[in-house]
Amino acid sequence: MTIRSEALHAGLPFPYAEYERRHQKVFEAMERANLDALLVTAQGHLQYLSGYDARGAYFMPFPLILVPGQKPTFVVREYELGGVRAGSCVQEILTYREQFDFAPACADAIRRLRSKGGRIGLELGCWGLAPADVSALQAQLPDMKIADATRLVATVAAVKTEMELEVMRFAMEMTDVAVRTFQSSLREGITEAEVAGNIDREVEKAGGVVQATSSTLLFGERTKLSHGSPKQHPIGKNQPAFLEIGGVKNGYAFGLVRSAVLGRHAETELLHELSIEVLEAVIATIKPGATAGAVDYAGREVLKRHGRPELLNHRVGYQTGIRWVERGNISLEPGAEDILELNMTLHMPIILCGESGYLIGTSEHVLVTERGAEILSRTPHTLYHA
Repeated sequence: MTIRSEALHAGLPFPYAEYERRHQKVFEAMERANLDALLVTAQGHLQYLSGYDARGAYFMPFPLILVPGQKPTFVVREYELGGVRAGSCVQEILTYREQFDFAPACADAIRRLRSKGGRIGLELGCWGLAPADVSALQAQLPDMKIADATRLVATVAAVKTEMELEVMRFAMEMTDVAVRTFQSSLREGITEAEVAGNIDREVEKAGGVVQATSSTLLFGERTKLSHGSPKQHPIGKNQPAFLEIGGVKNGYAFGLVRSAVLGRHAETELLHELSIEVLEAVIATIKPGATAGAVDYAGREVLKRHGRPELLNHRVGYQTGIRWVERGNISLEPGAEDILELNMTLHMPIILCGESGYLIGTSEHVLVTERGAEILSRTPHTLYHA
């Protein structure tokens, strides 16, 4: 069943022309990659290109099919049709009912777009597409030549427009409200859950929300966890506290890491001091033309000079935008060859793991400018002493 909606939905986060611009940028990238068609299935990429938050795509693939010279076409689960129509700029929508209907419906849409053969890009390295989906689609289109297009939309989306940056700056304002509330709430005996409640209330008063599903709030021995939602766990005297949280608007999340100590805690204080040095070295390396790998290297060199390279056991940062993180996006990791460009936004959570297992650190969210990295938060990345 094909559904056509000629009305442009007033609820879209951005003007229709902005989505057309994004589509054109993707078409240009497809031409460089020699692709005849592209199936976008990653939830963040779907939201970037359509406005629809892709909430219904958790259960079955919701490919957005892009073919040069043709209108973008959504293939979605029929049950989710109302939400897709209301939240998307895409006017051509094809539906299917059950999981086993996906591949025939998707193949039929590709044939309608006159692209049954040639090179078809799939986001093989992203969430949203299972190996079984790929096999089923290949069986329907035996002449299809699959190309890995994991990074194609991510690279386009990495460079932000002024409209996007306006949204993201508001999200960061909400992140800063959350951080200041976290810091001012710390007192002996208060629980993680109570502080989380304070944060929610203060951010709501400021007109925003935080992305609760990606937030981490931990006290004391629980700061040894890599991630954790707030519990009824109180902070005691001379214990550390850790927060990673992000304000969100229109799907754009702006994360930030901040740490604190109620009193004194020598081990975590030392870790934090080193994390600041690493972070500032990373920020100093960020500029147009730098590689993602060079940024990562700058941070690791700091710890090597201190003889403590083992303290950092993860990448130094990643591309940001819609959704907190999207698998397949630009990653600031060893050897990465991606080139940084103007108006990219990056989050660098420098979280170090000490000998006792504490995970403590700090971060910044930055915009790549001609002068280097512009720090977007207004809360210092120093350790807060309560």
